[in-house]
Amino acid sequence: MYFSILKKYTVNLIIDTGNTRTKIAVFEQDKLVFLEKIDTEKIIETSKLIFKNHRIEHIIISSVGKVQKKAIQFLKKEAKTIVLNSKTKIPFNNLYKTPTTLGVDRIALMAAAVKKYPNKNALIIDAGTCITYDFITSERDYFGGAIAPGLQMKYNAMHHFTANLPALKPKITTLGNSTKNAMHQGVINGTTLEIEGIINQYKKNNDNLTVVLTGGDTFFLAKLLKSSIFANPYFLLEGLNYILNYNIKND
Repeated sequence: MYFSILKKYTVNLIIDTGNTRTKIAVFEQDKLVFLEKIDTEKIIETSKLIFKNHRIEHIIISSVGKVQKKAIQFLKKEAKTIVLNSKTKIPFNNLYKTPTTLGVDRIALMAAAVKKYPNKNALIIDAGTCITYDFITSERDYFGGAIAPGLQMKYNAMHHFTANLPALKPKITTLGNSTKNAMHQGVINGTTLEIEGIINQYKKNNDNLTVVLTGGDTFFLAKLLKSSIFANPYFLLEGLNYILNYNIKND
């Protein structure tokens, strides 16, 4: 999207810093109107452009990586800013045994689940650097889930911990008739079967289960899964926007 064609209105600025890059987004109420993936060091530079084109009043920052202190200080001067952590008000019951260690990305995903699928059991699968599986009940009770290596992490591990296996990127193959293809078969099939197995496990124990697949590998994996899922690569951003609005309302 181009800044020049966006109207000026009161909106929320959402900043999500992951393990590799940062997503910076603009929401008008519940509508995503701007999204860009940037290097984390460019938060201030990109934010300045956004401030020129929008009347930003509220900001939320979610970081599993590292955001420079000067970037946070800059944003706090521009608008009311929340840095998401374990003490932030959230719209669900966090029953995680060690809440201070719960990743802010997983908190945001659970918020999106209760917003988008109220009164339903939901399993949220975030396929990024790691693959996280998080379950929340129809009563908005969150107990936890699972964390596993993501696609690229599995490839990197095989290359790093062996002498001769090459560095590869995810690719769909039909036969493991070469070393590269055998690695693709192992990673892709193994991950797909893992996801299917966990979905089936939750389905056996929970009626009316909604499954959402999100994260950087959303569309790559969605076409391989046989289970009925909702693919939404923006689910985490939607959750952050909901948490921000929830705190504005309950401030």
